[in-house]
Amino acid sequence: MSTAVETRKPRRPGNALVEYLPFAAVLALVAFGLLRIAMYHWREGAVLIGGALLVAAVLRAALAHRNLALLTIRTRTVDVLSYAGLGLLILFVALTITGGPLR
Repeated sequence: MSTAVETRKPRRPGNALVEYLPFAAVLALVAFGLLRIAMYHWREGAVLIGGALLVAAVLRAALAHRNLALLTIRTRTVDVLSYAGLGLLILFVALTITGGPLR
């Protein structure tokens, strides 16, 4: 009975930055959106968060698997559809709600 051993190439220090940069960009957009929400500009914050998800969808579709350490969850198709669908839904809600106490 033999066991399969997965062999991995050792990472170079420069590659880690390239792998985590797309996730850091999306995370920075979400953080800025949450900051705008905390400042009582909920619509702008929601638009930023929806935009961040659309950016994640574009990055997931455009970049190679090895450059997307934390944006890769499922297959490329499922990830792109999930990110884009949720991003568009958040944008739709943020841009269509009118009136109310949080103008």
